[in-house]
Amino acid sequence: MHQRRIPEWLRHAPAPSVRGFAVLAGAEAVARGILISVFPLEMYNALQDAALVSEVYFLVGLLSLGVGLMVPFIGRYIARRWIYVTGTLMFASGALLAIIGSGAAMIGALALITAATVTTFVCFNAYVLDYIVKADLGRCETSRMFYSALGWTIGPFLGVVLLGWWRPLPFLIAALASGVMLGVFLYMRLGNGRLITKSRRPPPNPLAFLPRFFAQRRLVAGWLFAVIRSSGWWIYIVYLPIFAVERGLGEHMGGMMLSISNGMLFLTPFMLAWMQRRTIRHAVRAGFLLAGGLFFLGAALSGMPWVTVCALASASFFLILLDVSGGLPFLLAVKPSERTEMSAIYASYRDVSGILTPGISWLVLLVVPMPGIFAAGGLALLGAWGLARNLHPRLGRARLTIEPATGEQGHISGLAH
Repeated sequence: MHQRRIPEWLRHAPAPSVRGFAVLAGAEAVARGILISVFPLEMYNALQDAALVSEVYFLVGLLSLGVGLMVPFIGRYIARRWIYVTGTLMFASGALLAIIGSGAAMIGALALITAATVTTFVCFNAYVLDYIVKADLGRCETSRMFYSALGWTIGPFLGVVLLGWWRPLPFLIAALASGVMLGVFLYMRLGNGRLITKSRRPPPNPLAFLPRFFAQRRLVAGWLFAVIRSSGWWIYIVYLPIFAVERGLGEHMGGMMLSISNGMLFLTPFMLAWMQRRTIRHAVRAGFLLAGGLFFLGAALSGMPWVTVCALASASFFLILLDVSGGLPFLLAVKPSERTEMSAIYASYRDVSGILTPGISWLVLLVVPMPGIFAAGGLALLGAWGLARNLHPRLGRARLTIEPATGEQGHISGLAH
């Protein structure tokens, strides 16, 4: 009798949807986007040594990689929902700790936020694989990026502006955004994901699933696509601003170009429509080929700095196309019984690219000047283009199955591979 007075959303948990995951990703974009241009400046102000800042980022990258690989192991003892909640609280704590501004506080804040990012990312991917059918994975990725566009477009520039007005303000906004992430997550009631029946004997340690990963060529290729794509972004975000300063284009050029590039995220629905008229294989190959070619063009024409900047900015458009399509080969190849473990493997691409890119760039700079880094990035992107030729030609295409004795022409039953 009293059940009618209970709101529907309390009696029945809302079904997780593409839009729900997109809103969750949008809140994360605000939290991370407003700090992406603030942290390097504040780390340098606190440590007063660029080499020491690089060392800190390298060590934090190693920490993040370890945390990401440990999430599935921890998930055997702690429910996934509590791992995600802990990640959002770690992000808020790191943002608030950064307000102190000392060297130790900034290092601790960076470590907390980096670990929180990889923790929530692993859980987010596992939830997506649990609740979003394969046929909607492309739409989910595009919606996630579209809802994230505003945070990534306005955040980098706004963070620096707010830092000049009142130093704690960008950190307070990031902490508030992480609180919104937590609220959206609790409202969606994702719980611990869907129960998947697995082996009765779980792997004894967090690295036990690595042989299974390396045994699946499609997973390895999909992970390499993510690493190389992320390395392209590393070069664009870190080394293009340095190049601009060295060539007399000003300190604000890098931030401005990053905001312009992130604004292209609003074009992701059109990219999805274009991709759906073709295949994932076609989109991935086109993205790597054109991005790699433009990186090479920027390196070759480095004597004209504006041309180099424009070439790399154009390449960022195709990096965004790869953000839409490049993760799908991995996600489509994951087996249901390995969702959490393989999500942790996939999440490691950020940390691996964050370790490899500065290291390789340092070696390149020992031999050639800054444009050599752009050429090395172009070589890696073109290598991924060559690797992508092994993707199935119909990857991402829905296939029709015939229902016997129903009189219907057919229905969409899933993805070809």
